[in-house]
Amino acid sequence: MATAILAVAQAWLLATVITSAFQAGAGLGDAGLSTALAALAGVLSARAVIAWGQEYVARRCSASVKSSLRMRLLRSSASRSAARGPVAGSGEVAARSGEVAALATRGLDALDAYFARYLPQLVLAGIVPFTVIVCLATADLVAAGTVALTVPLIPIFMVLIGSATEHRRRRRWNALARLSGHFLDVVAGLPTLRVFGRAEAQLGRLERVTDDYRRESLATLRVAFLSAFALELAATISVALVAVGVGLRLVDGSLDLHTGLFCVILAPEAYLPLRQLGASFHASEEGLAAAAAAFAIIEEGGAAEGAGSPAAAAAAAAAAAAPVSVPDMRGAEVRVESVTVRQHGRELEAPSAASLTLRSGEVTGVAGPSGSGKSSLVDVILGLRLADAGHVVVAPAEGEPVDVAAFDPAEWHRCVSWVPQLPYCFPGSIADNVRLAAPNATDEAVDAALSSVGLGELDPRSRLGEGGSGVSSGQRRRIGVARALLRDAPILILDEPTAGLDELAEAAVLQAVQAAARTGGRAVLLIAHRPAALSIADRVVTVSSRSTGARS
Repeated sequence: MATAILAVAQAWLLATVITSAFQAGAGLGDAGLSTALAALAGVLSARAVIAWGQEYVARRCSASVKSSLRMRLLRSSASRSAARGPVAGSGEVAARSGEVAALATRGLDALDAYFARYLPQLVLAGIVPFTVIVCLATADLVAAGTVALTVPLIPIFMVLIGSATEHRRRRRWNALARLSGHFLDVVAGLPTLRVFGRAEAQLGRLERVTDDYRRESLATLRVAFLSAFALELAATISVALVAVGVGLRLVDGSLDLHTGLFCVILAPEAYLPLRQLGASFHASEEGLAAAAAAFAIIEEGGAAEGAGSPAAAAAAAAAAAAPVSVPDMRGAEVRVESVTVRQHGRELEAPSAASLTLRSGEVTGVAGPSGSGKSSLVDVILGLRLADAGHVVVAPAEGEPVDVAAFDPAEWHRCVSWVPQLPYCFPGSIADNVRLAAPNATDEAVDAALSSVGLGELDPRSRLGEGGSGVSSGQRRRIGVARALLRDAPILILDEPTAGLDELAEAAVLQAVQAAARTGGRAVLLIAHRPAALSIADRVVTVSSRSTGARS
């Protein structure tokens, strides 16, 4: 409102100064002209201060909203990953990670144009034209009528252009998300591509994806430039109509110079917020598209937490409402009862009706072909995802069995040591990575854990890079096993711990696992393909998958 009032005051003072100087012949020494000039300088200064304040507040609001959105986006992405399990396909992980990375950085940064440009102009576009028309009506009804008739043309053009560019905005953002996911996938797999001589072949694919994004960007820019031209042309013609009407009436003497100048100077102010609104809309389109994609992931993350069968959803709701304490695990059994997991986006149950029992002091082996759901079964036992059918229960030595889904997740995870197929190593020393399982462990305990898996020759103080660079994949896998063994948890779950190891290393790992069960009294779940690994198991359970579609 202050901007609108100051715009009217500026036009009135300019008309006064010009009329006084050129019609009345007033000089700088004239008190009236000096006062008008001082007032005009004050109005211009006030408009500058208001513009600065508007920009400052808009930037602060934008930073706050972006920070909140980023936190919600990352939390929802983590929730979705937890609901899907930790062993989703690498291609899917890379694509989603690339999309989230693009959204959290460049995508949400583009919201600055929306908050700092578009929203303030939207408010001004609703206030300034109305104020200008009212003030013009008090001075000249013809000029006010001309502005009132032509101002609606600009919003009409904006709506038509906006509806035509909406699909281009979405296509451009989709192209950027696709490029981000593909690039991340290539970078993550670059060592493998180099080994097999396929790194150069990816250049062509990257060029095609990049070219798609370039074409979409140029198409969006073309529409933006054309729309800006259309809005400028409509505003220019409208102001010209006002000027022609004022000029003709000045010639025939029906309008005085001061009023005519006031109308001609003030009329462009009615169109300026609308013109800037159109330009700001195009600048904010990328941010709006990114925000829409971010909200989709946020909603998907919230929905993923409650996904699954009605029974699973009910169990999750009950667990969230009143978590149950984990009973004493000494002498307890973990029973997997007919657990079935429906794989997302596939007509497949993997595993299908899997059942087994984990007992203290015993090794339970799990076998089955690739894709049969062995790792998904581990996800269910860990509580990282809900089974679509069946249950995982803990049967204590005394008392009734309790569903794992009812436990507090953090308390349940303290009872489990887990070695995934690809254990992750963080930047730091080997000892630091082993101590992740037991931060207060002594140097002697760390050395014993490493020696038990055949890594006694490694210096625990040796530094590792990101992802465990500095050691081989087999050594990284054994560091993961040593980390799990160091943790004094009653349940030990190992997913293919000897894959890629030679016979001597495999024998050391299996001997350490068997000692954890026999001597340490742990309940061990060992997933393996190799017969040598399954030979230490007290029993072997075979899991299988089942196609739920018409064709297998």
